[in-house]
Amino acid sequence: MTATEIPAQNAGPDPDTVPMSRREVMQALSGLMLGMFVSILAGTVVANALPRIIAALDGSQSVYTWIVTTELLAMTATVPLWGKAADLYSKKLLIQLSLSLFVVGSLIAGFTPNVEILLVSRVVQGVGAGGMTALAMIVMAAMIPPREMGRYSGIFGAVFGIGTIAGPLIGGVLVDTSWLGWRWTFFIGVPFTLLAIYLLQRTLHLPTTPPGKVKIDYLGAFLITAGVSTLLIWSTLAGNKFAWASGWTAALVAGGLVLLALAVWVESRAAEPIIPLGIFRSRTVTLTTIASVLVGLALMGGAVFLSQYFQISLGKSPTVAGLMSLPMIFGLLFSSTIAGGLITKFGKWKIYLVVGAVVMTVGMLLLGTIDHTTSVPLVSVYMAVLGIGVGLLMQNLVLAAQNDVPAHDLGVTTSVLTFFRSMGSAVGVSALGAVMTARITDLREERFGPAPAGSSNSQVPDLASLPPEIKAIVAEIYGLATADLFLVGAPIAALAFVVVLFIKEKPLSTLSGADRLAMESAAADAADLGVEGGAETPAKPDERVRVE
Repeated sequence: MTATEIPAQNAGPDPDTVPMSRREVMQALSGLMLGMFVSILAGTVVANALPRIIAALDGSQSVYTWIVTTELLAMTATVPLWGKAADLYSKKLLIQLSLSLFVVGSLIAGFTPNVEILLVSRVVQGVGAGGMTALAMIVMAAMIPPREMGRYSGIFGAVFGIGTIAGPLIGGVLVDTSWLGWRWTFFIGVPFTLLAIYLLQRTLHLPTTPPGKVKIDYLGAFLITAGVSTLLIWSTLAGNKFAWASGWTAALVAGGLVLLALAVWVESRAAEPIIPLGIFRSRTVTLTTIASVLVGLALMGGAVFLSQYFQISLGKSPTVAGLMSLPMIFGLLFSSTIAGGLITKFGKWKIYLVVGAVVMTVGMLLLGTIDHTTSVPLVSVYMAVLGIGVGLLMQNLVLAAQNDVPAHDLGVTTSVLTFFRSMGSAVGVSALGAVMTARITDLREERFGPAPAGSSNSQVPDLASLPPEIKAIVAEIYGLATADLFLVGAPIAALAFVVVLFIKEKPLSTLSGADRLAMESAAADAADLGVEGGAETPAKPDERVRVE
């Protein structure tokens, strides 16, 4: 059916085309934030239970890394697809689909009989998490003007903090409760996810995307996924299965770079590219993308192994290890909430990026000094410093990029930043995880000699079965290896500081993404009418609605 234009007063109201009021925005945020809570909770619950899960399934240190990496890989590879789909299809349907995939992955993980099935479940969870990660910020940008985003980012920060705080605590209690156990760390998120799907169905109303002929760049999607996956596989296996300087390294790195180069070539010629290269003409988008990679690489590369440090090096239970994560979360929650309110009040945002990058670097350096004898209060202070830096930096990078692009590119821009931050996180976990595995292996060989035939010096130990003198040596080994990861990550965080210095501050828009998109569409329609009909003064855009 061809599109016609009729006066707005004759058009019946459509809940998916009428702009959302402040009350409706808050109602929709309830379901959106619950979905984010589920995604965060799932990751933090499992992270704290991983040492126990690996021991129960007879996994190695490499498997520990892969359980984290597979989800990050699936999330990273699919974020651009979710972001592109958000610009073409119903955001509401897509976010419910992503949550449904998360439920399926969680159920598979909860019933897993071995490590292999667990890795498959993590891939499914990662695909769902990729959708939730990309779409949450896209939906928020569609509802809320950038100038007002700071206030709502504070709510987002609060949910992030609660989910991250609750996750380790819940995970520790579940693991330490004999009649529940680690499998419930996967099951616990299922009812919350189902509730989030229901709330979004009832409360989220966004303008519908006009139907049209859409061409998905499947070749580009495949090349991006294959290229990133190849580099992540290399960064995980190098230093463990083969040497960093080896034929395998040359083959995997060269293969990954060739695939990504082909992806760039395909994307530059595609009618509907997964990642439109034109958005990188914006200096802000380019620099925030680079900074997002560096933040993900530095932060996740070290922080993901802190729970292991608490339990193996400091000898804490999973529940206590969960409590020990509170200082970093409180630091993040405090800084993101305060910064969000100040940004909304004064409209300035760059200063928080600069200060956040500096504080994050300092936090990484401080955590690079820890070992098995470091006191818990001192570790807590170091973690709080790191959390404050991350809270000031991470969400405001997305805000800066969203404010600098046309509304029709909001979805893909947000997904691009999320994609590269996730890629940095996955590379960080993989590469620094491989570094940690190699470091643990070397330290064990120094103290215990070569591993007997059929065993490995990288096997995650079951502390309950070790004699006290051996347990003390193992604690020292894991303490030294964890500190090394933060020392490697600190220069990367410092490089992020250099990058954000070159981001140019731009006044924040006072219009929501939906309002900006409507104005851009009206301007484009007016230009088309002027060219096709020769009209000098096209009709006002707010007097017309488009009906298919």
